[in-house]
Amino acid sequence: MKKSLVKYPYLTEDVEIYERENGHKIVLAHKEGELVNVSTWVKTGSINEDDTNNGISHFLEHLMFKGTHKHKAGYFDKTLEAKGAIVNAATWKDYTFYYVTLPKGKNCEDLNLAIELHADMMLDPVLPEEEIGAPFDLNNPKVTDKRERHVVIEEIRMRKDQNWTKVYNACNFNMYKKHPYKRDVIGNPEIISQVTRQQIMDYYQTFYTPENMTTIIVGDFDKQKILEKVAKEFDFKGRPNAPKKINEIDSPTEHTIYVENKGKSNTSYLMAGFLGPKANQLKENIELDIISIILGESTSSRLYQNLIEKQPEQIFNMANAEHYQFKDGNNFFVQANFKPEKRDLAVELVKKEIENLLTNRITQEELEKAKKKTKSRFAYAAETVSEIGETIGYYMTVCEDLKLIENYLKAVEDITIDDLENTIKKYLSLDNAVISILEPDAN
Repeated sequence: MKKSLVKYPYLTEDVEIYERENGHKIVLAHKEGELVNVSTWVKTGSINEDDTNNGISHFLEHLMFKGTHKHKAGYFDKTLEAKGAIVNAATWKDYTFYYVTLPKGKNCEDLNLAIELHADMMLDPVLPEEEIGAPFDLNNPKVTDKRERHVVIEEIRMRKDQNWTKVYNACNFNMYKKHPYKRDVIGNPEIISQVTRQQIMDYYQTFYTPENMTTIIVGDFDKQKILEKVAKEFDFKGRPNAPKKINEIDSPTEHTIYVENKGKSNTSYLMAGFLGPKANQLKENIELDIISIILGESTSSRLYQNLIEKQPEQIFNMANAEHYQFKDGNNFFVQANFKPEKRDLAVELVKKEIENLLTNRITQEELEKAKKKTKSRFAYAAETVSEIGETIGYYMTVCEDLKLIENYLKAVEDITIDDLENTIKKYLSLDNAVISILEPDAN
């Protein structure tokens, strides 16, 4: 195995990365205490989907817990939860990850058990037909089968009834021309109602491959013993790696795109979206995080102060900014909820605040406050085994380089106001914005 070391800020020992001959990566991180975190991150999500199987990554995530050839559905959860474990998973655009956090037990017995069960689940899911549920016609109200297919469809329906989801999906879809990021990760009911077990298994076998998996163990344990245990349990039995896929990265729109929809609501919603740098471009990513804090995080942010606190009359109920980071390019969003009758004024005020990032220059005080918050957030993420595991998983899977974390704090410290202004000019021009608006349905 090829070994490399990473100096992870706030940890007392270097993080060890082992790359096996088949491409599977094992990461071991030391954190004092009784709790341990076991996770595997898979480089697949909606980035590997198309219009025929959108949502299959999320559906598969649900089905991974439905048993293996060794253990029936429910055994994994019940066994580990009886040991005090938290067991869960998540799917996003670039990844799907599965984790267990639990007390390591005497002589790491429970950690070893968690690794065994986790590896079994990751490498040998049965995806039983009786757990999936038969394909069905969405228009047939007589279907009463409540298997996982129906659980996922109900989850999709509940989420798509949310107004923020509607405004986000419209914004996200129109930010891209071809890239798979344009699709909703959770999928759509039509596909989930019809996708077959064989299609799901084919997807699993294609993308749940050694090169696509990073297994991370965080806690206080004998590293050599745990390395050997993980390598032994993660026996891929010669499974081939996924085909290489490179997606064409879309350029931002060259003029402001407005997308307008109606929904069941008493208020109006706005989201302005911008395409940003790739996740591994550390400096620009931190700059956009800092800009997001200055513009739209907390009651001291510009959006809150100028659109809510200081307005002579109430127009906005909320206004904030967010920065989402993805392998093939990030998203920066400005969001607002406002009174429908003030729509034109609200839109202009939001646009003005974005333009004011340059015309009303960011102050040194704003920058230092945002830097302090950024560094505090980074330090907080090194306090628990779960947060450390998730941070490592993000850097290994989305950025594809944990080494970036070594330079994080220095990169934060070195950022200047000029740096922020250059990044604002590069990524946050209104000409490159997609503005999605959701207004109350008059009916």
